[in-house]
Amino acid sequence: MRIAKQEYPLATFSIVGRDPDTGDLGVAVQSKFLAVGSVVPWARAGVGAIATQSYANTGYGPEGLKLLAEGELSAQEVLDRLIAADEERHLRQVGIVDAQGRAAAYTGEECFHWAGHIVGQDYACQGNILVSEDTVQAMARTFETAQGDLADRLVAALEAGQAAGGDSRGRQSASLLVVREKGGYGGFNDRYVDLRVDDHPMPIQELKRLLGLHRLYFLKSKPEDLLPLEGEIAREVQEILHELGYYEGEIHGIYDEPTQKALSRWGGIENLEERLQEDARIDRVVLEFLRQKRKERNRGNLGS
Repeated sequence: MRIAKQEYPLATFSIVGRDPDTGDLGVAVQSKFLAVGSVVPWARAGVGAIATQSYANTGYGPEGLKLLAEGELSAQEVLDRLIAADEERHLRQVGIVDAQGRAAAYTGEECFHWAGHIVGQDYACQGNILVSEDTVQAMARTFETAQGDLADRLVAALEAGQAAGGDSRGRQSASLLVVREKGGYGGFNDRYVDLRVDDHPMPIQELKRLLGLHRLYFLKSKPEDLLPLEGEIAREVQEILHELGYYEGEIHGIYDEPTQKALSRWGGIENLEERLQEDARIDRVVLEFLRQKRKERNRGNLGS
């Protein structure tokens, strides 16, 4: 496996990780490099996650996942095969975690200082052209102790790495990829979370903001957050939809077919279809979003 050497190395710090409770696999990365998410992260549900960086050999992504998918090799064995076949392995840096949580990492001897990695159960942290090794150490500690789902823990690790020094050249882009079987939009693929900040002065903070929006638009409703669409709640929904121009019926507090169609039209326009219910219930998140839209409209009317 050979790839022409780039003029500049892909200086970055990243983490590959697995959630043992859900089986989710993912990669989070930050770099002083434009659109780092187009190069470093690779993952497939039920198979593994790979981060390839430094003078990145992007062939490590698809080839490594192919080898892992065959089911006979561990993360370390796949890594050994990848670097053995690469004549420029001394320039590469890579981290891999497989579907069983076995992790491995490699830092070529000619990666720019500071470069190195830490491997633990369910994760590997790696970085090059860093201020110091404190970055990967902070990432490892944080991933091991952080609460929340895999996306939360990966982003928390990035934040800790940046706070400990990060890329010595500065900041530019960040990316978060988490895969889950049928976890993508509509259940048609495994891209449960796929977010990129291609060029931003504070890429990790922006990535965190985008993760919040992702949860608003794409996460399924929690049962405890579903409210009956009846009485005062139904009346309020009708009033707001009427003010926003989606509902023309009577304000009577009954969740009838015209109300359902109006809510569905509004939810589709606002990209909230993943949270809309087929029965007479509404997600608290949707209701709060609807209320916020009313406030925004009223502020607009006051300013006009």
